[in-house]
Amino acid sequence: MHNSLSGPTPPALGPEFRKLWASSAVSNLGDGVAVIAAPLLAVSLTRDPLLVAGLTFAQRAPWLLFPLISGALVDRLDRRQVLGFTAAFRSALLGLLGLAALADVMSIPLLYAVFFLLGTAETIFDPASVTVLPTIVARENLPRANARLTGTTTVLNGFAGPPIGGFLFAVAAALPFLVGGAAYAAAAVLILSLRGSFQVERDEDARGARLWSEIAEGVRWLAGRRLLRTLTLALGVMNLTMGAWNAILVLYARERLGLDARGYGLLIVGYAGGGIAASVVAPRVVALLGSSRTLRIGLLIETGTSITLALSRDPYAAGVVLTLFGFHAVLWGVVVTSLNQAIVPLGLLGRVNSSYTTIGIGTTALGAPLGGLLAARFGLAAPFWFAACGMSLLTIVVWRLLSGAAFEAEHLAGAHTV
Repeated sequence: MHNSLSGPTPPALGPEFRKLWASSAVSNLGDGVAVIAAPLLAVSLTRDPLLVAGLTFAQRAPWLLFPLISGALVDRLDRRQVLGFTAAFRSALLGLLGLAALADVMSIPLLYAVFFLLGTAETIFDPASVTVLPTIVARENLPRANARLTGTTTVLNGFAGPPIGGFLFAVAAALPFLVGGAAYAAAAVLILSLRGSFQVERDEDARGARLWSEIAEGVRWLAGRRLLRTLTLALGVMNLTMGAWNAILVLYARERLGLDARGYGLLIVGYAGGGIAASVVAPRVVALLGSSRTLRIGLLIETGTSITLALSRDPYAAGVVLTLFGFHAVLWGVVVTSLNQAIVPLGLLGRVNSSYTTIGIGTTALGAPLGGLLAARFGLAAPFWFAACGMSLLTIVVWRLLSGAAFEAEHLAGAHTV
């Protein structure tokens, strides 16, 4: 992968990026505080593995239903307004959840409904955020900007948020959700303060096109690029298998590792710690190893993580392997996101990214109930063994396809289409 970050004095990312960065920081802190409390709240209502896993399914199911439509809308609308209003909507949802907890009227169906709506909003927010970055940051700075955003997400969503959320939940179940709602409100204000044009110019033919025709255009573009097609399918399998064990991770932590709410939060901090380290060194690691080798090593790490967690009852060993997993996850995300932003035409970026996430992230929704069923039938280690088998097979199938030559060819082709 070409990496212009090897120069001695890279240019500044600019004031508009700093606003986007600040909005990402405050929203991810709120998200980390609130989302860590959700499975804890679910476990306080039920110990049924399938019902606990159902929370992840409710949040991820929208990624199977709406991303293609969301991506097409993002390419039609002002992306700044999409981000701002979606953040405000998420703020209202988390505030509602906090009020329900205060009034002691919380239930599993209400928790499912709120997180389904949060997930629906996420299918709009995420493709919009991906499309905004290339309009305020030069193409050669995308890996650095993505690493900084990813690092901020990991630090605040995964590192600072979980222990704070666990502490607040121990004080009062409503607090994490009220804090999360306030954070999203602040993020909405910051996003709406961005200056510049965030709506892609469209010719007369494009403005008159049907929504489904525009969706099909994005799907066709992605399907026609072999490397992106491979990465999409690979992420789909990775999130299917990870979704299976992540959906019951809170039960695994409590019943197999013997951790309480604070301990579970600290376990997630280990994952975040690896992501923080990766975000700091991502440009240098990718420049040193190359995109191909970085992703191949990531496949081995993900397979090893599943095997280790399936075998372990030691919370320290689990924390170490999740730290390594977090390191790999951030590197993988930086490589793939930067590749998409560099080679996909800006007017197609929302639709192509949504096509990618429909498969790549939507499979998490399928993995969640599968993990719950496996855990309920065969024990809490079963979802991890399922993941280990799936990742082993995936590694064998895609190893040759993720070659250095494939990345070079994709960048050369993208230079002529952007």
